[in-house]
Amino acid sequence: MLGRLARWLRLLGHDVAYFRTIRDEELVDFARREGRRILTRDTRLVQRRAARDAILIHSHALEEQLEEMLPYLGGSLAFPAAGTRCTVCNKSMLVLDRALAKSRVPPYVFQTQASFLECPECRRVYWSATHVRGIRRRLRKVADPDEP
Repeated sequence: MLGRLARWLRLLGHDVAYFRTIRDEELVDFARREGRRILTRDTRLVQRRAARDAILIHSHALEEQLEEMLPYLGGSLAFPAAGTRCTVCNKSMLVLDRALAKSRVPPYVFQTQASFLECPECRRVYWSATHVRGIRRRLRKVADPDEP
């Protein structure tokens, strides 16, 4: 129910485990074992004694969800210069030698980008594309709605 939020938190460099389907008991056990807080939209889960420290997200809208997370993120939605986590599998990314990236990215991307990152788990390649400006603009708008 919060997959999109999980991806955005990973974009921000946070270690976020996400399960498409998991029973409440398993989720609570996982969080306890791993020392994690649960993010959920499930009010019944939050009412369980074992999950009382879970963070209840009220909104369906991503921007509002990020706004709800601000107090837990130290009031900051700082976007790292280069992503640090794979948005798909949550692994810390590694620098990929530019020469090795050549056969794995479109020619235009290779010509226009100086650096690349790779997920060691799923092998996805990342680079700072034009959408990064949009991500930063969106995050600034959430953090400071009065900013033009």
